[in-house]
Amino acid sequence: MKRQILTVLSAVALVAASNMASAADIAAGKAKTAMCAGCHGVKGISMAPVNPNLAGQKALYLAMQLKAFRSGDRKNPTMNPMAKGLSDADIENIAAYYASLK
Repeated sequence: MKRQILTVLSAVALVAASNMASAADIAAGKAKTAMCAGCHGVKGISMAPVNPNLAGQKALYLAMQLKAFRSGDRKNPTMNPMAKGLSDADIENIAAYYASLK
């Protein structure tokens, strides 16, 4: 019984994650990343080892991190103010854009 519940919950999580990715607008996300390029690179590949590469990361992970920066739950003196002005749609779009890159 527990195995069936876990299977159903896993399926629901996959559907929710795929809906998030399909609802996001990659082009709109790309348009919002001009402010990100200075640290994370134009194509999401940072030239500085201290800044993480964003290209190819999972959209759900990126969205969660941006929301944590926005709320202040994750502290970073650069990222907190950058994320502060982003809407949920902006975050989903940016995450989908970086996830679409190799």
